[in-house]
Amino acid sequence: MFMSACGGGIYVGGYWDYDDWPPDVSIAVNPGSAAPGQQVALVAAASDADSGVDVVMFFRIESGGGITRLATDCCSPYEWTTTVPASATGSVRYFARAFDFAGNVADSAPVTVTVLP
Repeated sequence: MFMSACGGGIYVGGYWDYDDWPPDVSIAVNPGSAAPGQQVALVAAASDADSGVDVVMFFRIESGGGITRLATDCCSPYEWTTTVPASATGSVRYFARAFDFAGNVADSAPVTVTVLP
């Protein structure tokens, strides 16, 4: 059996299997409310039936619309503990981004932490 890989495709024993499907990814946060300076745990679930999950990155969505990368995790379970920013008011949103081994990318729906006074 002959195997080779290049550019997101996999050639296995006489046929070409091209992986153009992004991974599935979701995120959860605990607790759902926290004061500035307190820690929250982010946990992502990611899977990819074709080529497998390479890494999962965790992001914070800033109030101005930008994003800040918090961490990269290469091994399941995909987890990261972060601190609610001292300047946060109202709420803070986070999301996970999964990459598969073929280079496909998917973002989770965001989760929200309510910021306590």
